[in-house]
Parts: sequence; structure tokens; C-alpha cells
Amino acid sequence: MNIQGQAALVTGGGSGLGEATARELARLGAKVAVLDLNSENAQRVAKDIGGVAVSCNVSDPDSMAKAIEIAAAAHGTARILMQIAGIGTAKRVVGKDGNAAPLEDFMKVVNVNLVGTYNAARLFAAAAAKLDPLEDGERGVMVWTASVAAFDGQVGQQAYSASKAGVAGMTLPMARDLAQHGIRVCTIAPGLFATPLMKTLPEPVQASLAASIPFPSRLGKPEEFAQLASHIVSNTHLNGEVIRLDGALRMPPR
Repeated sequence: MNIQGQAALVTGGGSGLGEATARELARLGAKVAVLDLNSENAQRVAKDIGGVAVSCNVSDPDSMAKAIEIAAAAHGTARILMQIAGIGTAKRVVGKDGNAAPLEDFMKVVNVNLVGTYNAARLFAAAAAKLDPLEDGERGVMVWTASVAAFDGQVGQQAYSASKAGVAGMTLPMARDLAQHGIRVCTIAPGLFATPLMKTLPEPVQASLAASIPFPSRLGKPEEFAQLASHIVSNTHLNGEVIRLDGALRMPPR
């Protein structure tokens, strides 16, 4: 798909990997809707790139449907979905006090990361399926965000790893399901990236994490994630695949 002139939705587009992706798509000529729970961040990015900002909770059916509707009114029905919104947490199953971890903490992470991804995907796909096909019969493409934690999660990452493994596991069946509509689905599983959340850690901790990456021994740049996400859109034969973007990192137990 030629990105130039296409309408795109970027969830989590107000910061980090989402912001970098929104900026890259705009640079390549897409009409970008920046969807984020933090409306202030969404407005900041949208203003910079000439896009539209939409406050959105991906795990809420009404909120996501309304966001897609607002974006479509501004740019037309989207052919590109970058599903990047997500949350993370670490909590041991049995705490230091001997009590079991609260079930609601696990459910919240799975609801945002996994259910939220499915919610955004189903609503995007229903709209894109009604569009006229492009070259190769393509109508749309979506790129989801998993994590290396889906494959080698660390101690305390049960909820996060399970949610991201669910996203990875949903990629192929969703791609097969939507093949009849000409809609592709791929997932990126990033490793350690220099996001705003990462930058809240002390410098020595960041340096130690960077040193654990075989090559290049540095944190990933959000722009590198954005470049891969955009390439997936452009390369029509990429479909049903989960791609690790991690510098050959394999996470240790802790």
C-alpha cells in the first residue's frame, strides 16, 4: 500500500512508540488521526503533524467506535491502523505479605492490551472492508504491538506477558480471517526502547539494560519502530507475521 494520501489511525499516538509512528506516517504523506487516552498529548502531536487528535480508550467499545467516526469525518475511512496503545505492570503472584496478587490488576492489563487490540481491530476492519480495493485487492492493513515479553517474560510480568502473547497469538488467525476482505495484519514485538517510560529510570539502570542487548548495544529508537511499522504497510506480502525488533535480545528471568 502506498502510504501517501491514506487515512491512518494511531492508538497511543500521543507519546513514545505511538508518537514516533504518527510522525513517520505523516512524513510519508498519510492523513493521521492521533488517538490517545491523554487528550493533551494527542493534541500536541496532532498539531505538530497536521493531523486530528481524538481522545480514546481502546478497550471501551463506544469510545473506540466514536474515535473512528471522528477520524473518518476528518480524513475519510482509514486504511491503516497502528494499534500501539497499551499498559504495563509487574507484580509477583504471591506478594511479600504472603497474599495473592489482586485479580483485578491482571484483568486490567489484559483488558487494555489484548481486549483493546481486538476491539480496535474489529471496528477498523468492519469499516475498511467496505472500501474499494486497491492494487492486489488490498483494502486495509493493521500493525499491532506485542513485546519480547510475549516470548521471554520476566518475573512479575505474568499479566503483561500473557496480554502480549495473546496479541501475538491472535495475529495469524486474524490475518486469515480478514484475507477475504483484503485486510492484512502484522505485529511488532519490540524489545527495550528509549520511550518516555524508560527514561524515567535512573541512568545507570538504562545503561545496564542497553548493555544487555547483543547488537547494537543501545536502547531501540522509537523512530526504528516507526520505520518498521511503515514498511509493513508498504510491503503488501507481509501478512500474519510477528516480527521481533530487539537487537537479538533475549530477556533473563529478572
